[in-house]
Amino acid sequence: MDSKSVGAFAPVGAAIAALVSVQTGAALAKTLFPLVGPEGVAALRLGLSAVILLAVLRPWRIWQQANMLHLLGYGVMMGLMNLLIYRAFLYIPVGIAVSIEVIGPLGAALLSSRRRIDLLWIALSVAGLTLLPWGTDSHGLDPRGVLYSLAAALAWGLYVMLGSKVAVHGKQAVATGMLFAALLGVPLGVDQAGTDLLAPWVLTVGLGVALLSSTVPFLLDMYAMRHLPPSIFGVLLSASPAAGAIAGWLILNEVLTLLQWLGIAAIALACAGAALVGQRR
Repeated sequence: MDSKSVGAFAPVGAAIAALVSVQTGAALAKTLFPLVGPEGVAALRLGLSAVILLAVLRPWRIWQQANMLHLLGYGVMMGLMNLLIYRAFLYIPVGIAVSIEVIGPLGAALLSSRRRIDLLWIALSVAGLTLLPWGTDSHGLDPRGVLYSLAAALAWGLYVMLGSKVAVHGKQAVATGMLFAALLGVPLGVDQAGTDLLAPWVLTVGLGVALLSSTVPFLLDMYAMRHLPPSIFGVLLSASPAAGAIAGWLILNEVLTLLQWLGIAAIALACAGAALVGQRR
């Protein structure tokens, strides 16, 4: 492969690596639940990520000219996404929770749509959601996990909408949002786990979660988005549910049925289709 081909593939590789990093971090986070609970893990991820991004990006340089109310809302939604999806992981497999969660940004993208073909993406996502409960357990999915995933989906949809209002500030907006998210999540985690958060093993794995779930994918996504059309980037992100399911299987031994995999594929296809068609408007 020549240097030109490598250069052309690099942004795609960065987007894929970011996707794998986020879902690996999600599965790794769940391994800490027995020690510090979901709020404790969220506190580690948000707190450590905020410290890293504040040190690297120094976002206070934009605070005087930025709309801090928009940044606050953006950060609160970022924090709620983390807290709610980790609560969902407590009750249902990672891949299924992520599949439900991506309905949030998909819905945000389709709300402003007036194209008939978008009805297809809605139908596919509904069909996928219908298939997800068909697991090996005769009782289906724990409704608490489904409700937390749906709440996380709503938070993600609002996060996308608020993100468009602060995007002009780029990396500093993300760092500021992470600070506000940490101010929301860290006290809840400390209340749940207390000094257990400071145990060497917990801190080590928590740092890994923070790097894999926030810092590394953020940097990779920034590179990929500078070199890829939004439609291609959106299609690559549509693989999030499948990547989450694979990470859950490899790290947590969460085995899904064929019907659940078909549901995940339907939701991923809906996200990919909406991303491609949306760029042609």
